Amino acid sequence: MTSGPTTAMVLAAGLGTRMLPLTETKPKALVEVAGRTLLDRVLDKLAQAGVRRAVINVHHFADLVEAHLRSRTDLEILISDERQGLLDSGGGIQNARALLGEDPIFVANIDSLWREAGPPALERLKAAWDPAQMDLLLLLVARGNGIGFEGPQGFLMDPAGRLTHSTSTEVVTPFANVGVGILKPQILDGQLQRAFSIIPIWHRLQSAGRLHGVVMDAFWMHVGDPAARDAAEARLG
Repeated sequence: MTSGPTTAMVLAAGLGTRMLPLTETKPKALVEVAGRTLLDRVLDKLAQAGVRRAVINVHHFADLVEAHLRSRTDLEILISDERQGLLDSGGGIQNARALLGEDPIFVANIDSLWREAGPPALERLKAAWDPAQMDLLLLLVARGNGIGFEGPQGFLMDPAGRLTHSTSTEVVTPFANVGVGILKPQILDGQLQRAFSIIPIWHRLQSAGRLHGVVMDAFWMHVGDPAARDAAEARLG
């Protein structure tokens, strides 16, 4: 196993409105796919990759998430509380900044699953991480190798692995971000607003040549709604 981050930020605070009616009585993080919750499936992958501490943000049905996490004994679990209001992707990480420390961390969404065809995707991510050359390394999937690659927006990658994020509706990009990466927590420092998206930080880093990507050898499943949950369950069950 290649050495890598031992701390992870898991983004689990979303409302899960697209997952209704499955999220009428529980958060999206606790929706089950093939008998295991989305949150546990992500934590399982992180633990296998050498993560020892997971910081998890909570908002929607926060008490249920906290109660569920008490059953995990393989990881140190820390809660970043967003009960007072959602902070979006960048703000959620920034809010947890004091818990994350100064070393590079994994960051992971809870609605991203994959079935490996080759070496573990997180090991591939760890092997590609080079802090001298990059501040954020995103795990990518090639178009056509997953469920949930919606629209033409995504990433272009040069031969050195540097990324350009495209929001054009006219350029069909070859890669999508699967919602997992390695980043230096310091890239969030200095933000004046409390709630903000991480996407402007992508753009700042790409301008400096510090946004990189690595493509997974796996079939990716974005579990964003009940139909996608059913499709993922058929592949994983």
